[in-house]
Amino acid sequence: MNLGELGSFLFEQPLLALTIAAILLAIAAGMVSATRPQLGHGLRNTAYLGLAAALLLTVAQIAGHNTRSEAALWLDRTRPASVEGDETVISKRVDGHFWVVGELNGVSVEFLVDTGATYTGVSQKVAARAGLVPDQDDEGMVLDTANGPIVARKATANSLHFGGIEANGLTIAIAPDTESDLNVIGMNLLSRLASWRVEGDKLILQPAPHQT
Repeated sequence: MNLGELGSFLFEQPLLALTIAAILLAIAAGMVSATRPQLGHGLRNTAYLGLAAALLLTVAQIAGHNTRSEAALWLDRTRPASVEGDETVISKRVDGHFWVVGELNGVSVEFLVDTGATYTGVSQKVAARAGLVPDQDDEGMVLDTANGPIVARKATANSLHFGGIEANGLTIAIAPDTESDLNVIGMNLLSRLASWRVEGDKLILQPAPHQT
């Protein structure tokens, strides 16, 4: 392997290159510390920082490939939907679910797309941030959840927007205090679309004609 090939290999392996550079700096520090102690001290500290950075990046890389770890979920942040042509595309996260960042009444909210949920729902905390208040004629509604039935309050959102999808005047279920902070996009929004489908790790939403 010539120098050019070695350089290309190290360019494609940044963690290895960083580790080698840190080791070489540590060796250089040992060689010059007797005659130039200040320079040796600086090189040694730089080498330590390089090795620490390589270690942290390696841990992050391992966690990212372990899809069941809490670190992997933290690293795989929910992202806004992308728009491809007239379709909105949501990528699956490492937990196997489709999450998207949407704008509820202009407030950024992280949603789980839940085809098993009848209504789009938010926590009371999010409802307060988005200015949602129960409808005047609201008497509460019983919803089945993973933790059993709950009584949610019904409100109407002016708008919910993500990617190329926008729903106006959408019924929102506000969960009681005892529930988690999970926010979901339910079938009352998905049923407004022209179509939706899953292709591999992508959820593809086709807006109704009046939305395009």
